[in-house]
Amino acid sequence: MKSGNLTTIGFDADDTLWQNEQFFQFTEKRLTELLADYAGEEHVSHRLLEAEKRNIGVYGFGIKGFTLSMIETAIEVTEGRITAAGIAEILAAGREMLAHPIEILPHAREALEALAGTYRLVLVTKGDLFDQERKLAQSGLGELFEAVEIVSAKTPETYSRVFARHGDGPRKSMMVGNSVKSDIIPAIEAGSWAIHVPHDLTWVLEQVEPPLDAPRFRQIPDLGQLPEIVREIG
Repeated sequence: MKSGNLTTIGFDADDTLWQNEQFFQFTEKRLTELLADYAGEEHVSHRLLEAEKRNIGVYGFGIKGFTLSMIETAIEVTEGRITAAGIAEILAAGREMLAHPIEILPHAREALEALAGTYRLVLVTKGDLFDQERKLAQSGLGELFEAVEIVSAKTPETYSRVFARHGDGPRKSMMVGNSVKSDIIPAIEAGSWAIHVPHDLTWVLEQVEPPLDAPRFRQIPDLGQLPEIVREIG
């Protein structure tokens, strides 16, 4: 096990190791089509986003909360006229999301395999416990991680706690992810390195400007570049 500048690497899961946001956007499109007789696509999407903002603190992140927000949006947009069949269609769309096969992103397995054994690899993801465990199991990547942390929020305190528990503290740790808001900024604030791997699709509530002037910030086009960056740092 590595004992230099860097000993522990945390990885985000959704849209870092496997596809996720595209399924939310596809299902949102289905909702706008279902409600097309009541409101335009842009209006429905706006109302859905507002519902998600209100509900994150209650339902947390994930498909189940998203489904409940879709139902709430449908009731609001139709002023209570949505039929039982319409509600059933929304529930079916949510179930389809929960059953969708995992699509591993390019270079994810190769990067993990290149780093496993030399560094402690920790999966740090937020969302619904059952769904995240399902995706990890189906991905076939679970054996490459020494620990898995499914958290309700990603804050500097979260990373300090996780990297103290599973590593040598945040100063000797790195977080890798696609979300600047959740994976990068709070990890840097905790004292860790942070590697941003942009994804073509990022939820609007996760979109913030990257900390380009932070000494411990790096950005790479894909996970294929990660082993080289890790060697340079640690």
